[in-house]
Amino acid sequence: MIVLTDNQHALAKRKATHQGISLSEYIRRLIDRDLEEAAPAQSITALFGLFDDGGSNIAAGKQAMISDAINKQFAEEGL
Repeated sequence: MIVLTDNQHALAKRKATHQGISLSEYIRRLIDRDLEEAAPAQSITALFGLFDDGGSNIAAGKQAMISDAINKQFAEEGL
């Protein structure tokens, strides 16, 4: 048994009616949605090194990379 306040019951019933479903179906869908979201998240460590080709180190060379990009853009525009 699920106990709702009078206000919760009325609002949930109204929303279920608006969706064209029973109050029971509305509650089942809410529970299903909540349980799906509760699935354990995958570890972010799976992303580490995924795109690492060993060709750059942005932290160490960002100023040079930005400078090269600006120079290239100016050269393409004839400036």
